[in-house]
Amino acid sequence: MSFLPVEVIKKKRGGAELTDAEIERFIDGYTRGSIPDYQMSALLMAIFFQGMSHAETLTLTRAMLHSGKVVDLSSVPGFKVDKHSTGGVGDKTSLILGPIVAACGVAVPMISGRGLGHTGGTLDKLESIPGFNIHFSLEQFVRAVREHDICFIGQTPEICPADRKIYALRDVTATVESLPLICASILSKKLAEGIDGLVLDVKFGSGAFMKSAEKAEELALLLMDVARLYGKKVSALLTDMNQPLGRYAGNALEIQECVEIMKNQRHPLTEDTRELSLRLSADMLLLAGQGGTREGAYRIAEETLVSGRALAKFEELCRLHGGRLAELPRAKKSHPVPATQDGFIAAFDTEAVGYTGVLLRAGRARAEDPVDPVAGIEFHRRIGESVKKGETLFTVHGDDETPFPEATKRLQKAVTYSLQKISSPVLILKTLS
Repeated sequence: MSFLPVEVIKKKRGGAELTDAEIERFIDGYTRGSIPDYQMSALLMAIFFQGMSHAETLTLTRAMLHSGKVVDLSSVPGFKVDKHSTGGVGDKTSLILGPIVAACGVAVPMISGRGLGHTGGTLDKLESIPGFNIHFSLEQFVRAVREHDICFIGQTPEICPADRKIYALRDVTATVESLPLICASILSKKLAEGIDGLVLDVKFGSGAFMKSAEKAEELALLLMDVARLYGKKVSALLTDMNQPLGRYAGNALEIQECVEIMKNQRHPLTEDTRELSLRLSADMLLLAGQGGTREGAYRIAEETLVSGRALAKFEELCRLHGGRLAELPRAKKSHPVPATQDGFIAAFDTEAVGYTGVLLRAGRARAEDPVDPVAGIEFHRRIGESVKKGETLFTVHGDDETPFPEATKRLQKAVTYSLQKISSPVLILKTLS
């Protein structure tokens, strides 16, 4: 029977449910190049407006997953678990939770991404460590997970090539904000790792992709439903991104923050990073059968952090990847950004803060942009805290002072003040399991 892409587009445009065969053949044709960008763009827009059922989303995820290789971790004993965050500013928990969970003997295979837009990327953070190599073959990746219980690599050409092509197209056709497309993109890559369980950190707020808690929960439930249909254990945390996470946003700066936490150096502005890392670690351990309860798993995670075993595993990870942690670079220049008035911090435009990091070259606006490993922003206040005019709210760091004046203006505009004390936001709004 002949296959006409235009008929599939027309069917979805009219709101009808696509068959498994229609979805699979469309994705296969686009991946191979027999279906052009303009027809895939039309289907993406139809999906954007008409949505997809759970069954369609599952099939789309499966088709994208099997457009390339699925990592075979059958040689790695025991439960394999990963975590996915929907992204934010200062979001660095993977660098702590990975070592915690691996130090507990649970395999953590991580195929991570780079920063794009206002959000940071795990690979950029790790590559700020001199010599850290994330370009492992899949064979090296499997061997590293088997021998060390942890490995971080980037998406290789063999992993989900359909997603790579489709995501680039969504970015330029205004079809990014579609829950079925987001779900298929996230899960196809995560399922390709060969994991048994997945913990989701779905963020909401001014610095998140999903601006409202309601939309974040809708996405989390969809991700969980599809992951379960694929036979995976899954849980999700809905977490606040109305202000940056932790003390720093910037690659080497965030590595520094994580190392300090793993060395048990406590600081008021890193407590949220520490707590979220432990809560996510606990859910990963619980999925793997450790702890018995969420509270029991949390105790195991915290003991692993406090004992220094997580730091030892992170140092082992650095050696595995050729990274020289002792040579972590620091910026040569820094500049304080003062408060413009007295009052209480009422809100941050966290997305604007993230884009200020891009201006400083701590992140990238386009995939091909270079990143300065030492550039970034240090935070000195949280929502609800008082401040006097002239006191330092932020410090910008970098080797190049040229963007500092513009960064100062942008950061000052990103803060809203109140004459009355504001309650600080709850870090973890809800746990779904």
